[in-house]
Amino acid sequence: MRRYLLTLLLASLGLPLASSSTLQAQTTSPATTQSYELIKLPYATDALAPVISKRTVELHHGKHLAGYVSKLNSLLKESGMPGSDLVRLVRYSSGAIFDNAGQLLNHNLYFLQFRPATTEATKPVGALAKMIEASYGNFEAFQKAFEQAGVSIFGSGWLWLACDAEGKLYIDKEPNAGNPVVRGLTPLLGIDIWEHAYYLDYENRRAEHLKQVWRIIDWEVVGKRYDRRAEGVRPY
Repeated sequence: MRRYLLTLLLASLGLPLASSSTLQAQTTSPATTQSYELIKLPYATDALAPVISKRTVELHHGKHLAGYVSKLNSLLKESGMPGSDLVRLVRYSSGAIFDNAGQLLNHNLYFLQFRPATTEATKPVGALAKMIEASYGNFEAFQKAFEQAGVSIFGSGWLWLACDAEGKLYIDKEPNAGNPVVRGLTPLLGIDIWEHAYYLDYENRRAEHLKQVWRIIDWEVVGKRYDRRAEGVRPY
């Protein structure tokens, strides 16, 4: 009966009972619970140093993110909730399932937006670069506004650059496991403000972490997210 009611609820929300998404997820059959997997990093664990140390990457990816994956799979199995695209799951779930699904989506976007560290900040190109200039005057002004927003987040959360369907940009501050998809926006660039993301390397100097992180942003990845916004969120 519980599974039947859950199925009716999800159907009323427009959630599919199964998904064939390529988002690191596998379904054993069309009607079974979806199982998510830990993403593989597209770079070595020491590639982001000295901006983010090898130890931090190992703990953040191999422990924290792996824990969210495991917990989400357990919660879905316990609830009997049918398989669903991860983005839809974040949009329509609540409680512990939302927390862990949100952190999985957030971290997938986070880890896949980085490239090996450079000596100076990397900069966007193409349509996104033009929109940043139109919205903020220049890239440096955007950097300042973005960093200030990150410093102002109280406690744990996420700092996002997001856009709407027309391409308008937003600096979005989300508490805890929040993601701009719940507001109907497309996340482009996300910075983890939870202390586990930076404390080993910067202690309580969050502002310094935000200044240094520009050196590892892969603007080709972020730009593609902007260019493909009409296709929806592609967290892989």
